[in-house]
Amino acid sequence: MKKGLLLIAIAMISMMVLVACSSDESSEASGDGEGKTYKVGATQIVEHPSLDEAYKGFQAALKDAGLNVEYDLQSAQGDQNNVAPIANNFVADNVDLIFANSTPSALGAVQATSEIPIIFTSVTDAVGAGLVKSMDEPGENVTGVLDLHPDAIQKTVEFIDANFEGANVGLIYNSGEQNSISQIKDVKAAVEGTSLSLSERTVASSAQVKQAATTLVGEADVFYIITDNTVVSALDSVIGVANEQDIPLIVGEPDSLKKGGFATFGIDYHKIGYRSGEMAAAILTGEKTTKDIPVEYPAEIQLFINKQASEKQGVEWNTEWDEKAKLVEQE
Repeated sequence: MKKGLLLIAIAMISMMVLVACSSDESSEASGDGEGKTYKVGATQIVEHPSLDEAYKGFQAALKDAGLNVEYDLQSAQGDQNNVAPIANNFVADNVDLIFANSTPSALGAVQATSEIPIIFTSVTDAVGAGLVKSMDEPGENVTGVLDLHPDAIQKTVEFIDANFEGANVGLIYNSGEQNSISQIKDVKAAVEGTSLSLSERTVASSAQVKQAATTLVGEADVFYIITDNTVVSALDSVIGVANEQDIPLIVGEPDSLKKGGFATFGIDYHKIGYRSGEMAAAILTGEKTTKDIPVEYPAEIQLFINKQASEKQGVEWNTEWDEKAKLVEQE
């Protein structure tokens, strides 16, 4: 009798184990990702405040989505030669997704894999750079959020023209960055028909930025630094020259104001990073694929001004800015 009861108990326990295993397999097959740890390779061309904020926003979105994620953050330290090895290592490690934070980093990821999903941000012209076929139909394994609002450069040039009529605008950029070439083209188009003129200096590395700014002294009445990764990573050099020579420094994004830029029509990099993270969460959980997610522009832009920088750069304060601009405190 006791032996019979023991056999029945063992049979019942075996059935419970089988049901539990079946339930676990069903949960994994459903793609809800509960309890799973995802591997994400994060690559960016260089470390500077805007890219760093985008990365923080990306992480925040995945945390808010309730996903367990292991990150491998790799910076190319401003060297294009480091981009491809970083992306290839992610492929070799078989990460679940690549977060490409900048145009060079995104290009490296796209060239390294056509299978692992890639989400990019801090990219200005994804189509022009050859990252995607179109905004609406990005391609097999890549999509993301741009870092330039369609109206940003036009509004910035209008601001310069309205407040510094007849100024010569000094541009410093890396001609090897597709991101920058696209923006400079837009700046030149926006300047047509205004009172402004342009002077250009190109650099190949951050070490050349200060010299480029110095050579513009006596020629440029205003500096305009677009979202060029090479120049922004060495922005302190430009700020130093701007402050010493009373040259207003217009920048491409609000984070550069915190360091000492004067004004920008810009975006919030944390927000575009967060939106990229939302895209990544949908892909990792199987809710969507990259084909289902069009490339997006930033949701909004506005005028940001650093009042402290305006004083250091000899800018006469316009009281209208108190109402029109969001004031940024310098760090």
